[in-house]
Amino acid sequence: MPKGSCLCGAVSFEVAGTLPPPDACHCTQCRKHSSHFFVSTDVPRSAVTIHGTDKITWYRSSEKAQRGFCSICGSSLFWDPIHKDWIGIAMGAFELPTGTRLRIHIHVADKGDYYDIGDGLPQNQH
Repeated sequence: MPKGSCLCGAVSFEVAGTLPPPDACHCTQCRKHSSHFFVSTDVPRSAVTIHGTDKITWYRSSEKAQRGFCSICGSSLFWDPIHKDWIGIAMGAFELPTGTRLRIHIHVADKGDYYDIGDGLPQNQH
């Protein structure tokens, strides 16, 4: 069962089943939220068990989504689309091995100017 936590361990989680291939989002919001680009895997809400929910602070970053981070250590953990039956979980928060591989880069039109994407994976501009 894939599991992970924030840096300080106040928030932890488990995912039932295997992790779907993640995407790397290069949009401005994800870059500012994570300090680089944000790599996450989208899993059904019913497959996720979160411990320490009282230590999660939710920031409503748009009308469509909120972002969850640990209120103690500040780790960026979740991208939560409002009214959907799934949630994005930051790949960097999982313990190794994750058993999955990056599948695509999205919103690359907004990527930072300080790096290149050279892994040969598909790139969506938006």
